[in-house]
Amino acid sequence: MKDFKQLLVWEKAHILTKDIYKISIGFPREEIYGLTSQLKRASVSIPTNIAEGCGRGSDVDFKRFIQISFASASEVEYLIFLSYELKFINLENYNRLNEQVIEIKKMLAGLINILKG
Repeated sequence: MKDFKQLLVWEKAHILTKDIYKISIGFPREEIYGLTSQLKRASVSIPTNIAEGCGRGSDVDFKRFIQISFASASEVEYLIFLSYELKFINLENYNRLNEQVIEIKKMLAGLINILKG
């Protein structure tokens, strides 16, 4: 069992999630059950799956949850792009969030590559 709070990738994913929650407050009200909800759920999925994977008993199980986190990060990457194109977020916030998610994806990919199974 690993302590997920000791993983830098979890910390960065947690920060990204908090940033998305803050930024999405400004999204249009009619998107509360659409894009806003989907973006929040996808972002929460990244650190949640890292944490859950840390509680598993094997590297094979941990790797599977890291792969799920990676897929969620890819979803977030698209959703923030869509949010920018719809003018829900400005270029500065888009660039910042995009850099965060790309860094997280690189870290998750590296972790996937070193895990057995």
